[in-house]
Amino acid sequence: MKNYGEILKEQRLARGLTLKEVEKGTGINNGNLSRWECGKVLPSIYFCEILADFYGIGLDELIGRDIGK
Repeated sequence: MKNYGEILKEQRLARGLTLKEVEKGTGINNGNLSRWECGKVLPSIYFCEILADFYGIGLDELIGRDIGK
């Protein structure tokens, strides 16, 4: 099972984006994005909503939650 940081990084890389590009598109500091992707800290739900909207996906997909199981 993937951890949250791995999922965040996969979402970013799947779109061919750098941390700086995500920062520019979301206003979230790239240092925070990096710490989240490395699993050092977890983002608040507020930042999860921003990232999900930016990537055009739902929160469940962003956090790797499969509600069908």
